[in-house]
Amino acid sequence: MTKLNLQAEHRDKIRNLVKVRKDNTYQFLGYTLNLETNQFHDLLEKGTVNSDWGTQSMTALLAHYSLAKNTAKTGKLLKFKDLPGGYAYEVAFTRRAVNPIAQAFGNNPLELAEVAELFGGKRLDYGDLSVEIPALEGIPILYILWGAHEFSASANVLFDESASCFLDTEGLAVLGELTAHRLLKAQSILKKKKQ
Repeated sequence: MTKLNLQAEHRDKIRNLVKVRKDNTYQFLGYTLNLETNQFHDLLEKGTVNSDWGTQSMTALLAHYSLAKNTAKTGKLLKFKDLPGGYAYEVAFTRRAVNPIAQAFGNNPLELAEVAELFGGKRLDYGDLSVEIPALEGIPILYILWGAHEFSASANVLFDESASCFLDTEGLAVLGELTAHRLLKAQSILKKKKQ
């Protein structure tokens, strides 16, 4: 059994930010967190979290998220570099959260839409294919993909301007990296099922 080390105060604040299910859980990115017991399950793996991402990183991310101001989306989309201080993390963010999406889904953009559905994502009309994924409640991440045609595949990741009310830019970088990691994990699982 995997448990996060979230303090009761953080769990209570998360309850005020998210839609809590009847069983007192919050689901995001294919994970389930019990806000009463701290039990943390990976729905993709159908069990406890067995991740190279780590429970300490997840605990830190959710603890920071719990301090958020619940803010409505503005509809203004920003590149990562345009977030407060985002230029300082832009190269690392691109390497860890953007390029892996282009490389993994560039030859088959429809696969990104299929995988995004597992996380409650919805398809939009940008690029060759785009999806908006509710990474954490209030923080949708928009992935725009241009498939490999005459040039190499490329991608972009956009945040609503309100994302900075939920996490600081470093936290958004971590969330973007986690979301990319989960998309790749889901792609791998779907490919195995199809074999």
